[in-house]
Amino acid sequence: MTRAERLAILGPETVAAIKARVALAPEPPEELVEELRRIIFSPARELPAPQPATDSEPGTR
Repeated sequence: MTRAERLAILGPETVAAIKARVALAPEPPEELVEELRRIIFSPARELPAPQPATDSEPGTR
């Protein structure tokens, strides 16, 4: 969805109210920003070990 589409759906007053609320939020700690940056830019860096199938899983009867 483009900015123009969001603006058309929400209206300029709603967008302005959202921006005003966002401006009130405190800045996140740098540690959190760095952790989120790693997740967003490299989400598959560490994959969990595969779990063995069990009889209780759907479709394994």
